[in-house]
Amino acid sequence: MKFTDGAWLVRPGVRMHYAAEVFEVEATPEALTLILPTRPIRHPGDTLQGPLLELRLSSPMPDVIRVRLRHFTGGADPKPSFEVVPDRTDHLRVEAQERLLVTAGGLRAELDREAARLDFATDEGRATGCGWRGMGLAEVEGEGNHLFAQLDLGVGENVYGLGERFTAFVKNGQVVDVWNKDGGTGSEQAYKNVPFYVTNRGYGVFVNEPGPVSFEVASEKVSRVQFSVPGESLEYYVIHGPTPLDVLEKYARLTGKPALPPAWSFGLWLTTSFTTKYDEASVTQTIQGMADRDLPLSVFHFDCLWMRPFHWCDFEWDPRTFPDPEGMLRRLKARGLRICVWINPYVAQRSRLFEEAKAGGYLLRKPDGDVWQTELWQPGMGIVDFTNPAACDWFQGHLRRLLGMGVDAFKTDFGERIPTDVVYHDGSDPVRAHNVYPTLYNRTVFELLEQERGKGDAVVFARSATAGGQKYPVHWGGDCSATFESMAESLRGGLSLMASGFGFWSHDIGGFEGTPRADVYKRWIAFGLFSSHSRLHGNASYRVPWLFDEESVDVLRFFTKWKCRLMPYLFHAAIQASERGLPMMRPMFAAFPGDPGCDSVDRQYMLGDSLLVAPVFDESGDVEYYVPRGRWARLFEGSVVEGPGWRRERHGFLSLPVLLRPASMVVLGLTDDRPDYDYAHRPTLLLSPPSDGLTVCADVPDLLGRIVGRATALRRGDRLTVETEGLVEPSLVVLDAPKTRLVSGANEAGTDAQGRRFRFDGSRAEFSLG
Repeated sequence: MKFTDGAWLVRPGVRMHYAAEVFEVEATPEALTLILPTRPIRHPGDTLQGPLLELRLSSPMPDVIRVRLRHFTGGADPKPSFEVVPDRTDHLRVEAQERLLVTAGGLRAELDREAARLDFATDEGRATGCGWRGMGLAEVEGEGNHLFAQLDLGVGENVYGLGERFTAFVKNGQVVDVWNKDGGTGSEQAYKNVPFYVTNRGYGVFVNEPGPVSFEVASEKVSRVQFSVPGESLEYYVIHGPTPLDVLEKYARLTGKPALPPAWSFGLWLTTSFTTKYDEASVTQTIQGMADRDLPLSVFHFDCLWMRPFHWCDFEWDPRTFPDPEGMLRRLKARGLRICVWINPYVAQRSRLFEEAKAGGYLLRKPDGDVWQTELWQPGMGIVDFTNPAACDWFQGHLRRLLGMGVDAFKTDFGERIPTDVVYHDGSDPVRAHNVYPTLYNRTVFELLEQERGKGDAVVFARSATAGGQKYPVHWGGDCSATFESMAESLRGGLSLMASGFGFWSHDIGGFEGTPRADVYKRWIAFGLFSSHSRLHGNASYRVPWLFDEESVDVLRFFTKWKCRLMPYLFHAAIQASERGLPMMRPMFAAFPGDPGCDSVDRQYMLGDSLLVAPVFDESGDVEYYVPRGRWARLFEGSVVEGPGWRRERHGFLSLPVLLRPASMVVLGLTDDRPDYDYAHRPTLLLSPPSDGLTVCADVPDLLGRIVGRATALRRGDRLTVETEGLVEPSLVVLDAPKTRLVSGANEAGTDAQGRRFRFDGSRAEFSLG
């Protein structure tokens, strides 16, 4: 929200009150609290009128400082609020003598007494801060009070994140309003708004306000990020890295880490699409078509029309289409498939559950006590009130019945169009609840899945979210179009979400709206199978490859099998997301801090620690991508690409740039027809050798997320020693070392596309790199 009119004026109807000086100080072991007049206090008469602001500095953990700016404090504590870890004092140092200083680990906040300037610094120097007129109160005619803060941006400093945003990846110059909307992937609106950003200077900022937050990112003031909220309180956290991935890890500790999705969820999902035939004969024919063509399939999803039109949701299979739903599910699961069904948090008036929900108080109500209803989406529908524990139990009860029938997962669609003229069961402020609603919805479903299936075997496919929603994966990018442009905007949105603290992300392969050309479909397959989760889904047609051309069948087979073989590596990356909060799909700026070539890159990413992926977005097959410093080996055939620098290449449909990071190891599994198998049984180690004296390691998990195997490669001169633990009959392929010669402990086992393969006799082998 802009308050000023250029550098000198304010907008009509706006009165600005800036923090002017520090008048009073209170220091305790828990916090530093400061009273900030909005005018210089030169004589006692200047204290007779406000506004007067209160600034409080505290900390929940090392390297994180909490800032709370308040005006009037007489109101009750509003709800809902984001779930964040509480403040601690064991790491905090507060000074209030000559200096006003708060130190939390490697991050310091210091306030200038005379100018009320707030600086955040580390041992490397100043990171950011509120400079002159950098915080205060704005009185807006007709809209009330707003509190704001402005944090400085340095030369060349870029801002990323703020949720799944499909606009330019670097947010500088943009106005971002954090307010969930159902706007597709082609507008400035977003399904997943997160009031958190990270910069390429190694710090992040989380605005702890669940209601509407307006960000002016180098827009109102081009050298600052301004964020403002309506009301009397503004709270934010400054998070020191020093790297962007460190920032994301600490943000996850602050707001919650993603759960670990089950290994089976990383395989290929196929859906009925939206307005197609859902009957068992059509579904079985499609699934059999996949099997006949050797296309590995892990999950089959039934979209909206598994229920009767005008009845969403009643959680009842449409008897006209599904006369024997339990038998159908049993027959599908006998094929080794998991089953997902679509739901939303709405109850149509025609649903048999509407009167039950109305009588039980399970739906949002208007101030006069009537159920809030709308014609949009399902005629006369009401919205489930997830602040009511009884409503959550009721909702879970209907889902539990579906789980008992054989359903394994739920697509938790919608949750963005939540009204603000309603009354919640727990008294939540409906404006603050608007963005939080999807978290309550997805938590209700996810916790049921964990109760019934156990931790580690729960997954949803969610569209809407905000801060904290990352705890309930997976999220997908919403309604994109069947074009290269929409494929690219989907990736921008996904990378923005990954820079906002989410660990897992998917998208509709081929696009949702419209039918893609065959070339778009095939390129999107490659992108989709090199994403954390992979789903074929559309609007009016099945997204099966033989409806496009026979080459599409080959392309889907090739990349699906590759993903299955990559599962030891990918599932380990998923464990990193769950345990540390590191996204599986990592923006290049986050993976390579300090490399200016990565700062604005938005058409490629790192998949885990070691694989660079650059999807093709052009019908010619041309792709331009950036390679950071070092010698990178191509995953599919082992040749070397030297960085740093930009490359332009042309790729066929069975290829895209996927490069193995220098001095790294990727573990391939033996199985290529399913994602969940014994990753430690006869794996292949793809090794890019380390430099002299250095070691490269790779861990191998089991299906429960436990590390059960490890491979370690140590180089001394030209001698390479590889040791394994917990792996059965491993093999090694050394990339970028054509003169590799076996010394002991293994046997040559042929040549792969990547190079010569050596099969270990035991757990240790030695090689000469020539």
